[in-house]
Amino acid sequence: MYKEILNLIEQGKHVEARNEIMNMNAVDAAQLFEEIDQQKLLIIFRILPKDLASDVFTHMTSELQEYVIDSITDQEATDIIDNLFMDDVIYLLEEMPSNVVKRILRNTNDKTRKIINQFLNYPVSSAGSIMTIEYVDLKKEMTVRDAIQYIKKIGVDKETIDTCYVINSNRVLEGVISLRKLILNSETTIVKDIMDTDTISINTHDDQEDVADLFRKYDYNVMPVVDNENRIVGIITVDDILDVIDQESTEDIHKMAAMQPLEKEYLKASNWTLAKHRIPWLLVLMISATFTGAIIVRYEDALQSVIILTAFIPMIMDTGGNSGSQSSTLIIRGLALGEIKPRDILKVLRKEFCISSIVGVFLSAINFLRIYYIEKTDLLVAVTVSITLLCTVILSKVVGGALPIIAKKLKLDPAIMAGPLITTVVDAVALIIYFSIATLLLGI
Repeated sequence: MYKEILNLIEQGKHVEARNEIMNMNAVDAAQLFEEIDQQKLLIIFRILPKDLASDVFTHMTSELQEYVIDSITDQEATDIIDNLFMDDVIYLLEEMPSNVVKRILRNTNDKTRKIINQFLNYPVSSAGSIMTIEYVDLKKEMTVRDAIQYIKKIGVDKETIDTCYVINSNRVLEGVISLRKLILNSETTIVKDIMDTDTISINTHDDQEDVADLFRKYDYNVMPVVDNENRIVGIITVDDILDVIDQESTEDIHKMAAMQPLEKEYLKASNWTLAKHRIPWLLVLMISATFTGAIIVRYEDALQSVIILTAFIPMIMDTGGNSGSQSSTLIIRGLALGEIKPRDILKVLRKEFCISSIVGVFLSAINFLRIYYIEKTDLLVAVTVSITLLCTVILSKVVGGALPIIAKKLKLDPAIMAGPLITTVVDAVALIIYFSIATLLLGI
């Protein structure tokens, strides 16, 4: 279908192209607009129905959104904003340059501008910054008939009507009721008699990552957001949480690779930006690696007397780093999913010690057979390397399991305690163990 529509646009058959786009999903239409020449894109975009144009606009990339806003009239921009849900408006404004934000705010009415400014004042990555105010609230004194009529009246402008929230005269959240329950009950039933009062809510200042954990825990599609007085101010829907989960997972992956998280897509970020995000951690790791060099210099005499020891340093360090990365990756993910709590640190240490003992004994045994029987290395050297390998695997896995939990306890992101940092720590300690054992067994 994409090729057919693109051909219609190339032939100047814009009305036919519009009619085809009207039969498409808004997400697919937004993807199609990525492939259209920008001048022709504006022609097609302007002749789309307002509702569809707004839906397509929300799924465009921020760069394309900025181009559209810059290219259309103030009235056209206002029409788009008026047809967006408030959470989409806030997301748009957060992604746009200040001059575009000012233009949008200038063309909104006072009520909308006040709401937008209120949203923008919430801390970044808080529940308040990602919620929407398009929800259905009911009075507990309503009958089912009154509630359904009210939903029919206002529901068209709400993001969801499947779940409704029951409030008192001060907008304090008192309960929740599903549309399903309303439909299945008698029209004369009072809402307060069938509402669920055991309501899980989110505070406006809760971190979005904690909000995602609540959605994962309770398996909800929507949750209410309240202020400190338990007054409902908005809702968060699961589609917004999916974006949060995607964003948080991406940040963790970047941090685990010793990079500052990117705000733009890889191909759309400049080379300077990518380099700038990589340099700091690489610099820290490079400087910290000097400790490893200092340890080797410290035992230079031992290395000169038994040169063969040098050949096994890379193997010991790589095995230790990889072992630590395995443990840290599992623990970091477990912390993110809520499967592991900071209070479980002793359980984790015991488990990692047992696992590392099994792994270490196996690797050490294989290593001993390889270097003693195949490479014909001296017996004491083979024993030294194998014992060091066992100790290094145990140490790295225990450290890899402990550091992310310690980071969590210190209110730091566990992802910063991932592979590169753990590898640096383990490398230094492994060398000390290696040369200490060599000194003891080989008498050097």
